[in-house]
Amino acid sequence: MSLANKLAEERRARLAAQRLLEQKQAELQAANRKLGKHAMRLSDEIVSTRAEVETVRDENRRVKSDLTVANQKVEIAERRLWHSIQTFQDGFAVFDADSLLIAANHAWLSVFDGLEAVRPGIRYVEILQILTDEGIVDIGETDPAQWRERMLDRWQGNDPSPEVIRLWNGAYIKLIDERGQDGDVVNLALNITDTIRYEKELKEARRRAEDSSRAKSSFLANMSHEIRTPMNGVVGMAELLMETGLTTEQRLYADTIRNSGEALLVIINDVLDYSKIEAGKLVLHQEPFDLERAVLELVMLMQANARSKGLDLLVDYDMFLPSRFTGDPGRIRQVLTNLMGNAMKFTSEGHVLVRVVGMPGDAGDPGKTARLHITVEDTGIGIASDKIQHIFGEFNQVEDAQNRKFEGTGLGLAISKKLVTLMGGDIWVESIEGRGSSFGIALSLPVEAPLDPELLRLPPGIGRALIVEPHDTSRAILEKQLGVLGLETVACASAAEALERLEGVDLVLSDHHMQAMDGMELAEALREGGHEMPVILLSASTGSAEQDPARRFVQAVMQKPVSRPDLFAALQSVAPGVSAKAAEPRTMRVLAAEDNRTNRLVFSKMVQALDIELEFAEDGAQAVALFRSFRPDIVFMDISMPGMDGKEATTRIRDIEDSGDGGHVPVVAMTAHAMDGDEAGILDAGLDHYLTKPLRKDAILSHIRDARPEGVRPPEAEVQSDGGRRNTGLSGEDIAAT
Repeated sequence: MSLANKLAEERRARLAAQRLLEQKQAELQAANRKLGKHAMRLSDEIVSTRAEVETVRDENRRVKSDLTVANQKVEIAERRLWHSIQTFQDGFAVFDADSLLIAANHAWLSVFDGLEAVRPGIRYVEILQILTDEGIVDIGETDPAQWRERMLDRWQGNDPSPEVIRLWNGAYIKLIDERGQDGDVVNLALNITDTIRYEKELKEARRRAEDSSRAKSSFLANMSHEIRTPMNGVVGMAELLMETGLTTEQRLYADTIRNSGEALLVIINDVLDYSKIEAGKLVLHQEPFDLERAVLELVMLMQANARSKGLDLLVDYDMFLPSRFTGDPGRIRQVLTNLMGNAMKFTSEGHVLVRVVGMPGDAGDPGKTARLHITVEDTGIGIASDKIQHIFGEFNQVEDAQNRKFEGTGLGLAISKKLVTLMGGDIWVESIEGRGSSFGIALSLPVEAPLDPELLRLPPGIGRALIVEPHDTSRAILEKQLGVLGLETVACASAAEALERLEGVDLVLSDHHMQAMDGMELAEALREGGHEMPVILLSASTGSAEQDPARRFVQAVMQKPVSRPDLFAALQSVAPGVSAKAAEPRTMRVLAAEDNRTNRLVFSKMVQALDIELEFAEDGAQAVALFRSFRPDIVFMDISMPGMDGKEATTRIRDIEDSGDGGHVPVVAMTAHAMDGDEAGILDAGLDHYLTKPLRKDAILSHIRDARPEGVRPPEAEVQSDGGRRNTGLSGEDIAAT
């Protein structure tokens, strides 16, 4: 090969190598560029990772610092908590689920008096063993093994009940254990020694208080009896003295004696009742009773006082309301007596009205409860608005204490409120000063018997009635009562007006005492004018009406205020074709057992106007003997008599009746005892009724009237010349005592 060819080939090779070198250099530069970019990305990632790592390290350092602080706080809290537990005067201990002691404070450990065995790790059963073996716990005569077994059974229960143990030094410890969800038990040992001592002191104080209360009750009972016995003579004789011929001055003296005695009895009753209520000793005696009759009896008892003040006593008893209920009639009468007595005390003119209604929807079926509203309304002085809120407080009165014109204890309304509350009722008052007051009570009482619908049925032949009544309220009550019965009514305020309005009248109901022309004169004028319609006279004093020569012109005389049964009976009696009843053949026989001569005299004078046969017994034995021979229709029995007392005598009388020797005869207790429990004890002995001394004439006459058997002459029939009694039973000494 030529040199030129070799040089050309070498040049080509060198050019090829140069081009290859340039290519490799270009590839190397491209690789370097890629490597540089990758190195930059790695550098960025390293920087980021380093930042994150530093952040984590900072967080770890912060968390570690917080944990250190938290641990320190926990340690401080635990230390403070345990320090607090150590300062407890009561014991505190913690046991694990295996009943191993974990920890206990000083108070808990001090019970064991430094015994080294009692420390964390000891079992509960071992602690029980130490308590009995070392005599730390006083278990009395109980067997130690039995005591430990009982305590262990209690400990193992899911909810251990508290246990009181007594230590050797007389201290009392109450153990309270609380088991947790994991089985751990927290044990509290409370030192209740002071509490036990206080309880013993309280029991002793209660015993002394009860002894004192019994002594006070006994004193009040004796005081009540000792005062009532002579007061029976004082008030009774003063009342009888008022019925004799006296000068004006003598009548004033006798009336003062009677009023003062009755005022003293009111004070005694208020104090006794209030003390019984405050002591929680007053017990309600539930029994069937006639509410309408109870209201009318109270009105009758107060009629004399009302007449002396010129007041009208009115009763408005819902015509469709039952009268037989179950409740405590004595306490209901007491409340109504307080309300009516207050109304009369603070009323100088006008009237006092007792209104009895039933709430709408009340059923009249036996056993169902009726809601009753009884209000006592008066036209008296009223009550100032700023004093109404205090009227039921103890010792509160309407008048100022420095210048009051109305006497009293100020306990009547307070006692009434407590009694009504005790019966589950409400009491309230509405009043306008200068115009009058209205006191009301609401009671829920079971119905004993529904009202007989036949009583509301009018007899044939009566369709239009003429009412002659000067008192507006009384006239409105009669209009309403006759209206609901279906009668058409014509109302007049005077007899003169009545004589001008007789057209179409089938019946005349007239008040007795009216100005210008009274009811009897009206009846006589009607007959002289040729009018034959029946006339029913309404009188507050039926005795004087019955003795009036014009009585023959009147078909019936009714006592004011009129009871519904009397009104129904009178309407039936004057109906066409109704004949009068035949006279009863014999008089009533009354036996009274009373050892006190003055009380026998008072009793005989109270019933001297009655058409009865009266016998006296001076002790229980005589009463039983006379019961066999005299065969009385009613017995009035003194309770405190020498030898055989009234309870034993009544028991003997009931034995006589049980032997078949005669039917049941009412026995009425006469006693000066008036404490709680006396009435129940007396009635349990077989007596039917209970009268406290001083005896009230109206109450005695009421019981005699109620006891009249069929076929016996009414006790208040026309009196015979000898007083209507074959034998008064009074000795010469009794007569001389007059």
